[in-house]
Amino acid sequence: MNTTASITNKTLLKDTFFIVLGIFTAAFGLESFLLPNSFIDGGATGISLLLTTISSLPLYVLIILVNIPFMVLAYKVIGKMFAIKTTIAILGLSLVLAFVHFPEITEDKLLVAVFGGFFLGAGIGLSVRGGSVLDGTEVLAIYLSRKLGTTIGDIIVLINILVFLAAAYLLSIETALYSMLTYLSASKTLDFVIDGIEEYTGVTIISQSNEEIRQMITEKMGRGITIYKGKGGYGTHGTQKDHDVIFTVITRLEIRKLNIEISKIDPKAFVVMHRINDTRGGMIKKRSL
Repeated sequence: MNTTASITNKTLLKDTFFIVLGIFTAAFGLESFLLPNSFIDGGATGISLLLTTISSLPLYVLIILVNIPFMVLAYKVIGKMFAIKTTIAILGLSLVLAFVHFPEITEDKLLVAVFGGFFLGAGIGLSVRGGSVLDGTEVLAIYLSRKLGTTIGDIIVLINILVFLAAAYLLSIETALYSMLTYLSASKTLDFVIDGIEEYTGVTIISQSNEEIRQMITEKMGRGITIYKGKGGYGTHGTQKDHDVIFTVITRLEIRKLNIEISKIDPKAFVVMHRINDTRGGMIKKRSL
């Protein structure tokens, strides 16, 4: 019982740290780069920035108003705890924008687009690692993807196309183009903050020399493996043959080394790689935070 309570308290403390750090990082990107130069981002944050540029309403008010439907949707689509954390994070961002003032760093448009997106993306990514979001667009994307049968990525792209078209019409084409650069910078930074440099890759290997490859992966690379019994077929008659299928998980920094070692053993080995968003347990070393 004490162990469970200790884990729960530690998780809550870690989540709070990430959310608070994410709020201040995102607020810094908004106030020091994007807002003074009338640049926008994608999603709900972009809509808020666009509305504050063409109206007299302050950003800290619009951040809440635009995200209210997403906060309600988060409760229905994902769950109560996520909705509570998201509401606290968005309210926290609004309060920081209202009462904490960061200085404008630069007026150079390229620097504003790149670093404004960088800090905003980092802030959103940190909040996600804390179990919440500062931008409700992904909640809407999850909901619509379930209803329409499309991917979450397709929905997000469609939403952002509409946001940038509105920016081009209401502001200028140049501002819309720089804002697209802001969005790209933010999304890449967000991915990096969530996945880290040790992005995992699942590797499936089929080879006549599977025993040597197994030893190489476990002994030389220090990675765990799983071996499946498989049956392959090829040719017009569907010739079948039983074989072992090796599966392992490595970081993207180890991909080149693995390919080289496999080529030394069996240049004709069939290798399939695919990205893995996260792993748990086994011989994968997790980040401490």
